[in-house]
Amino acid sequence: MARGRHGGRRRWVLAAAVGLAAWPVLQPAAQTPAGRPFPPSSPLRQPAAAALVDRLDLERYKATIKGLTQFGDRRQGTTRNRNAVDWIEAQLRSYGCPTERLHYTWNPPAPARAPSPAPADPSAVTRSVGGGRPRGVRTPTGVNSDPLRQPNAELRRLNEEPTTPGAREEVYCTKVGTRYPNEMYIVSAHMDGHGWGEAANDNGSGTALVMELARLLNLPGVTTERTIRFALWNNEETGLNGASAYVAQRRARQGIEDPPGSGRYPEPTWLGVIQHDMMMFDHGMPRADGTMNPEQRPEADVNIEFQSTAAKAFDAQQLAWFLHAANEKYATDYPAQVGPHMTNTDSTPFMDLVPAISVRENERGVQVGSGWDPQWHQPTDLFATYSDKDFRLGLNAAQTTLGAVAELAGATVAP
Repeated sequence: MARGRHGGRRRWVLAAAVGLAAWPVLQPAAQTPAGRPFPPSSPLRQPAAAALVDRLDLERYKATIKGLTQFGDRRQGTTRNRNAVDWIEAQLRSYGCPTERLHYTWNPPAPARAPSPAPADPSAVTRSVGGGRPRGVRTPTGVNSDPLRQPNAELRRLNEEPTTPGAREEVYCTKVGTRYPNEMYIVSAHMDGHGWGEAANDNGSGTALVMELARLLNLPGVTTERTIRFALWNNEETGLNGASAYVAQRRARQGIEDPPGSGRYPEPTWLGVIQHDMMMFDHGMPRADGTMNPEQRPEADVNIEFQSTAAKAFDAQQLAWFLHAANEKYATDYPAQVGPHMTNTDSTPFMDLVPAISVRENERGVQVGSGWDPQWHQPTDLFATYSDKDFRLGLNAAQTTLGAVAELAGATVAP
């Protein structure tokens, strides 16, 4: 489907024809941790990236989300979460993507006794760390902890096992680069959820996106010059614990050949992290009475966030604009916008170490936190809640990331 109403591709062609350099992409070239600048973004579709993006299929994306919902809300520390990790790993292996697991322990601290609340300050503004200032209509948000709000008795039974502290696992798979196996992009999402629903959007939509990219980039005849790791974090909903455990365990191992002279790099040097978290629901701001537009809004877009206060903010901004350029070339329906408020997502533990960005349905710190997604952490986050217009927004995010990563990693597709 062409994006004529946005004029995206026509704008790119005109810019190329008259020699304009108006896009704020990679000027000056950002340096990756390996000292290699991001490649300049061309306004033209690259054949290999285009061939891969064209293989994305809406029904297949939906089927992967549906497969994840069989495990309910996949709350960490439960049998249903462990079963979901097993299922994800089996799918990745079936794509020909070699898997590994990261092991860690999560023992939450005992809740502290809350101090007496201070008198309310009507001028105070509450925001997430790294988020912007909320504006417009706001509706209450939170995490549903009442099982009786889930009317489906079978789903209620599936989700009834409570979380317990202890050992945790998360799975990832790796496509090793043919020319630069020691350099790596991480494409990620969190697979856990909560709220007594199916966690279809938060974050089945992001998990399915990463799995679909792993499938396509591991098809026979597809090679990449640089390594790509597809990571499905656990324990995001408890405070980004799975991604933080990965950083703690593996950051010091970057770029080390093991064994020496083998050409094997168990942890290649990180070039960039692209996180995906809630991909499908952009129905706009709540109405004054708190209700929502039931349809995906025509001006829905893919949000690409970097954190302006991060140590790697400049490089992350360039990576974000690179994805924006890929959206112009490869996404069929919805445009992208870049914003400086990346918050409450698994790219945060990486953001001072490597260019790290987050791809979302809405700006997390302002829009989602102000009630723009009424299914967030609620029993209504079900596969059946969403229409094809919603699923297609997620597919456009997949087109955006796949096009960008194929270019960044130097993908080739055999005829």
